[in-house]
Amino acid sequence: MSTHSSPSNARSATRDSAQPNGDANTQALRRLGARAHQLRAATRAADHFAGQDTEEDRSTASWLMSCALGLASELASDIDALARSVRPAAGDASLQRAVASVRVRAHQLHAASRAADRFLEQESAEDRETGSWLIATAQGLAVKLAEELDNSVVPIRRPTVDKSRLEAHDPQLVRAMGAAMPVIDA
Repeated sequence: MSTHSSPSNARSATRDSAQPNGDANTQALRRLGARAHQLRAATRAADHFAGQDTEEDRSTASWLMSCALGLASELASDIDALARSVRPAAGDASLQRAVASVRVRAHQLHAASRAADRFLEQESAEDRETGSWLIATAQGLAVKLAEELDNSVVPIRRPTVDKSRLEAHDPQLVRAMGAAMPVIDA
C-alpha cells in the first residue's frame, strides 16, 4: 500500500468526511480514483514519447512506463486490500460490485504495464514496437479504470451561490476575501 499522500488527497478526505455519505470506503475510492488519473496521465505521456523519432524520447517513454508499472502495482494492491475489507461488511452490494469490477481492471492494467515495460527494454525493433502497442493498451485500460472509479462514487456537490447579487467591485466582498486569505510575507 502506498505510504504517501498528497495534500489534495488530504483535503478531499476532510471534505468527504463532512458529507453525509463520506464513509471510509467512499474516501478510499476517491483516493484510488485520483491515483488512477495519475496512472492514466503517465501512460498517456509514455504513449506520446514512444511515438517520437529520437532515441532520447523513446527512453523517456520507457522510463514513464516503468513509473506507470510501479503506480499500477500499488494501485492493484490497494484495490485488493479494499476488496478484502468490503467483503466482510457485506452491507452494500453495489459497492462490492464496483470494487470487484475495478479490481479486475486494475490487474489487467498492471499486466499490460508490466508487459509494455518488459518489451520496451528489449533491443529489437519488433519488441519495441510491441512495447509501444502495449503502452496504448495500458493507456486504454487506465482511462477505463479512472472512469470506473469516478463513476463508483457520488460526486460532491457544493452549495450553489447566488452570483447575481455580487457586484464586480463590491468593497465588502473584497474585504471579506482579503480577511479569508493568508498573509504572505515577501
